[in-house]
Amino acid sequence: MTHAMEFGEYMPHGMCLLWQPWLVLLWAGSDALIFLSYTAIPIALLLVLRQRKDVPHSGLVALFASFILLCGLTHLMGIVTLWWPIYPFVGALKLATGLVSLATAVVLFRLIPTLVRLPSPAAMEFANRQLREEIAAHKETLASLESQVEARTAELKQANAMLAVQAREAVHRSSNLLAVVSSLANQTAKGAERTDEFLSAFLARVAALSDATRSVTESKNRSSTGIEQVVETRLAALKDAWSDRVSIEGPSIEISPEAAQQLSLALHELATNTQKYGLGVNEDARVHVSWRLHGERFELIWRETGLADAATNGDAAPEGFGTQLLTRVVPAVLKGSASKAVEDGDLVYRLEADADLVTAREEGEESARMAARIVDDSFGLEPR
Repeated sequence: MTHAMEFGEYMPHGMCLLWQPWLVLLWAGSDALIFLSYTAIPIALLLVLRQRKDVPHSGLVALFASFILLCGLTHLMGIVTLWWPIYPFVGALKLATGLVSLATAVVLFRLIPTLVRLPSPAAMEFANRQLREEIAAHKETLASLESQVEARTAELKQANAMLAVQAREAVHRSSNLLAVVSSLANQTAKGAERTDEFLSAFLARVAALSDATRSVTESKNRSSTGIEQVVETRLAALKDAWSDRVSIEGPSIEISPEAAQQLSLALHELATNTQKYGLGVNEDARVHVSWRLHGERFELIWRETGLADAATNGDAAPEGFGTQLLTRVVPAVLKGSASKAVEDGDLVYRLEADADLVTAREEGEESARMAARIVDDSFGLEPR
């Protein structure tokens, strides 16, 4: 140890260079540049490790920084030994550098499989691009879902408003229907002399109203019904008995519940009358029912042909409630006009009304369909 501390026995490295100034300067300058570079590199690596905590295998980076710094210190000692022969200290420094270099090499070789598996910059860029595309797709899907939710929410609000309108309209229609039934009871009672006679006529008229109402509730859109269904229902008994002598003709028209009720009442009265005085007593009698829309008017025509004189002259008899129902009540409710008269030997009943008051309104149908669909979707009900 004492020998190592005594440097006088060694000669400075400059003597090997014969103290030639250019050679000493070249030697010292090169070592100085290497020392400065080898000092800056580990500082840069340590700054990276300090600012980035997610650097993989940070221990290996620290080993590289230590190895490079020690290499720089050995070059610094190369400058010192040009004038001061402290070779024992330089040897100790080189030993430390060798040990750190060996440790770095061992760790590096052990990490070769792991480092090989690290994705390349191109692979990372490709993965990042895919992630960006997936994020964009998810954002687009989320925006679409938000748009659908907003649309469904708006639709639900609209359906709730329409349901409220439908509920108010149902109350209004029920009130009107009760008023019609009350009027039928009062007027039928006035013309009946016996209870059974009253009940028979009254219940038949109520049944006509019931059939019309049922045809509406059983229709697809639940707010209207086809006029064919109303006519077929009211003439079913006639067609069963005299199928070859009863005919109907007209376009397919969706009519409102009020129109269905009033037309059903009118057809019931006409069918009852022809059973008594037309088809029921005369084999030559024929019934033809037709309807049409022309312009803004709706027209229904009941025509009985081949009647006997007694049947046609019967129209001149005192006006009963059935005739009043046909010519006054029904057209008054539909805000139209009606007539019942003999034309060229045929008994003709003609009912006219504004088409807007008879036909079902499209917005009403759409609101009912939407309301029914929202309720079915919300509560898992099957459309009926």
